[in-house]
Amino acid sequence: MLPEFPAPALRLDIDRDAIAANWRALDRLSGAARAGAAVKANAYGLGARQVVPLLHEAGCRDFFVAHWAEAAELADLADPTSIAVLHGPLSDGDVAFARASGVVPVLNSLAQVQRWTAAGGGRCHLMVDTGMNRLGVTLAELGEEAVQALDIDVLLSHLVSSEEETDLNARQCRRWNEARGAVRHARASLANSGGIALGPDYHGDLTRPGIALYGGIPRAEMAPLLRQVARPQAAVLQVRDVAAGETVGYNATFTAPHAMRVGTIAIGYADGYLRCWSGKGVFHAAGVRLPVLGRVSMDMSVIDLSAAPEIREGDWVAAEYALPEAAVTSGLSQYELLTSLGRRFGR
Repeated sequence: MLPEFPAPALRLDIDRDAIAANWRALDRLSGAARAGAAVKANAYGLGARQVVPLLHEAGCRDFFVAHWAEAAELADLADPTSIAVLHGPLSDGDVAFARASGVVPVLNSLAQVQRWTAAGGGRCHLMVDTGMNRLGVTLAELGEEAVQALDIDVLLSHLVSSEEETDLNARQCRRWNEARGAVRHARASLANSGGIALGPDYHGDLTRPGIALYGGIPRAEMAPLLRQVARPQAAVLQVRDVAAGETVGYNATFTAPHAMRVGTIAIGYADGYLRCWSGKGVFHAAGVRLPVLGRVSMDMSVIDLSAAPEIREGDWVAAEYALPEAAVTSGLSQYELLTSLGRRFGR
């Protein structure tokens, strides 16, 4: 019999209390509306099966995923009727799953409306396009007989640039309100994370935060309300001394200016710690900054241990990964920083 499976040399330290606190802060900021949660893309890379129970315990009762497979993975953790699939029913199989499970389809086109209605219909959400030109029926299509006959719980739209000061926000809000007056529905939803900070005109009955739940800061005024959630950590695989003039890593992009003590750690671009961190990333241990040296490779990176002589093989270091600052340093979006984190992390 095999012994217990070894722990990975990578782990994602997830602050469970911070997730719940962030949802409660966003729910309060939503005013009279209730905050839901976007848990698509494996809860933005953090692990949806771990995150959904935390959000449910905090009070969240509306969850949004992109794919039907994501809904199936979560249906035992929350009332299936509280889970909505944003991509909508693309096949008769999707419709059959929705009707059997209670998972709610978000209808995005007349074709999806007709597919849902032909199977008997029932409670659904409807996405209306107010300027994204991505998913959703048009304002003109709201007058179609099939749309008017729908049992719509949530009438949704999605903001293009909620993190910016732009006339697009007010324009979309006006169109969303026009849609609210054109079709019967129980609830209305427009605001994503950044949209919540735009004020009550954008809140409707339900807000749909995503990145802000997980420590992202979509708008500067939200920073005092939200806490960092995720911190990637990696084990030190090897420690070595490098003489002045020697190079480190692929293509010799770093040359030691003096004798250095360096460590090879178990994280690389296959784990979502991408090559953009080469020569820019920083790890920490015991309050000491440990810069990344040279080029990040597939499974490993090298850090400067000169200021941390106590670190040995098997010790752990944590990436500097507060999302707003990490986005500036890496050139990645806050969304990419989380969703690119790979499956080799223990979560």
